[in-house]
Amino acid sequence: MREDETPTTAFPLDIEADLEAEINGETDGDADDASADADTSKVSGWGRVLRGNRTLWIVAACAVVSLVAGLLIGHFLISPAEANGDTPEPGLVTVPVEFGSLSNDVTLRADVGYADAVEVTIDTTGTGERAVVTGQVPAVGATFTPLSIALEVAGRPVIVLPGELPAYRTLRVGVSGPDVLQLKQALVAVGINPGDVGSDVFDGATADAVGQLYAQAGYPTPSSGEDATAGVRSAEENVRSANDSVSQAQAALDAAGSGPSKVEAWQADVKVAQAEQALADAKAKGEGVQQAEWDLQTAKLERDQLWAAKNTGAERAMLDSAYAQVEAANQALETARQSVLPFLPSSEVLYLTELPRRVDAVNVKRGDTVSGSSMTVSGATVRLTGAAAEADARLLKVGAEGTFELPDGTEHRAVISALNAGKDSKARWEVLLDPDPLTPEQIQQLQGNNVRVKIAVGATEGDVLSVPLAALTAGPGGESRVEVVESDPRKGEDAETRIVVVKTGLAARGAVEITPTEGELEEGELVVVGR
Repeated sequence: MREDETPTTAFPLDIEADLEAEINGETDGDADDASADADTSKVSGWGRVLRGNRTLWIVAACAVVSLVAGLLIGHFLISPAEANGDTPEPGLVTVPVEFGSLSNDVTLRADVGYADAVEVTIDTTGTGERAVVTGQVPAVGATFTPLSIALEVAGRPVIVLPGELPAYRTLRVGVSGPDVLQLKQALVAVGINPGDVGSDVFDGATADAVGQLYAQAGYPTPSSGEDATAGVRSAEENVRSANDSVSQAQAALDAAGSGPSKVEAWQADVKVAQAEQALADAKAKGEGVQQAEWDLQTAKLERDQLWAAKNTGAERAMLDSAYAQVEAANQALETARQSVLPFLPSSEVLYLTELPRRVDAVNVKRGDTVSGSSMTVSGATVRLTGAAAEADARLLKVGAEGTFELPDGTEHRAVISALNAGKDSKARWEVLLDPDPLTPEQIQQLQGNNVRVKIAVGATEGDVLSVPLAALTAGPGGESRVEVVESDPRKGEDAETRIVVVKTGLAARGAVEITPTEGELEEGELVVVGR
C-alpha cells in the first residue's frame, strides 16, 4: 500500500455491494421502502458475518465457558478434609542409620612423569679444542648410574658421579674446597679410596684415586702435555746438579777444616828436633845458646800452628748455599711431578643427584658441537606432581597414602613424598607423590597424563554407624543426640520417637560417625533430620 492510499476495512461482499448502491443513489422504491430495505440489509449482513467466522466464534465461546467453570469450581468445591478443618500435617523427614566405613578425602589432580627433570649442561671451557661430540650418545630412555659415560666429547669421557654441586673448575693436587670434598665422597660411593675423606684438599692420594676412576671408566687419565713432562725432566736434572754442588762444598769444608798432612807434621817434628839438638850443642860450646833457644821456640810454635783450628767460614757458607739449592730443586721437582699426576677436568665429570637417572631427551648427536643443554634427565622412578589449595594441603602430611586409577580402571597406591608450600597464602601447594612400582607398559600409558588422586585424611577403623550431621541435636548438657522414629514418620508430631545420646567421631562428606552411649541404635533405624 502506498503512503497516499487510505486503508480500508474488509467487509463481507454483500455489505460492500449495499454500501456502494447507497453511495450511488440506487433505490428500488420510495423513501419508506428504502428505509425498510436498509434495516433488513443490516440484519442479514451481521448474519453473514457470523456464518462466515463460525469456527472462530465457537473457540471463543468454549474459552469463556471453561474460564467461568474453573472459577466456580475453585470457589465452591473443597475437599471433605478441608470442609471439616482436618488438613493433614506433613510427616517427619527421616533417614536410615548407615553402617560402614567412613573416610574424609582430599581430591586433587596430578601430572604423571619422571621425577626431578633437569637440563644437563657440560662445561667445555677446559677442553682446549672444539667440543665436538665423538661418541657415547645415550638413547632416550637410557639409565645413568655412577660411572656411566653421559657423552664423549673430543674423544674424552663425561663420567657420571653422584653429587649436587656442578663441576666448575679443574681439580688437581693442591686445590681445596667443597667440590673436592664432593669428589672424595663420590669416589667412596663407587668403591675407590681417595684418602682422607674428611679433608677438602686434593692431595696425592686423591690423584691416585682419580687415576683409578679413569681406569674403571675405560679411558686414560687426562694428559698434562709435553711441556709438563719436560719440566719434570728439567727439575730432576736441577736436583742432581744441586746435590753435586753440595758434595763439592762439603769437600772444600772438610779440606779447610782438616789438620796438617803427615808430611807436614813430620817436617814440623823434624824441625823441632833439629832446634833441640842445636840448643844442646850451643850449651856444650857455651856460645849461641840464646839464639838456639829462640830457634827451638819458633819451631815448636810452627808445629803447634799446623794443628790449630782453621777459619772455614767461607767454605761452610758455600755448603749452606748448596743445600739451599738442593731444597729448592726438590720443591720444583715435586711441583713438576704434581703437574703430571692424574687430575679431573670440569668438562669430564657430570654430577647428578638421586642416581640412577633416566634420559628423557637428547639435544645433540655425533658430530655436533656441544653448546647449551645437551640432554634432559630425570629420576628413573615415576612421580605424581599435583597441586592443592592451602586449606586442603594443611590436612595432608608426608607419608600419607592416596590412590589413583590406572588406564585399566584399577586403583593404584601412591604415597606423599613432599609438600611444598606456595609463595603466599593464595598460591596452591605442590604435592609430590611416589606411586607403588609400575610395569613398563603402565609407565608408558601414564607418562604425561593427568590423573585424579584421592587422599584419605581421616578414616574410621572398620565399619561404624553414621548419620547425616543434620540428625544431631544438642541435649541440655551439651551432649549430642539423635531422635529415633519408632512408628510411621508420616504421622508427623504424633509419631512415636525416642532420644539416643551418642558420641560423635569422624565427620566426612556430610555424615558423622556415632556411637550410642545412652540407649540403643542399629543400622537401618530412622532418625529425624527435619520436621
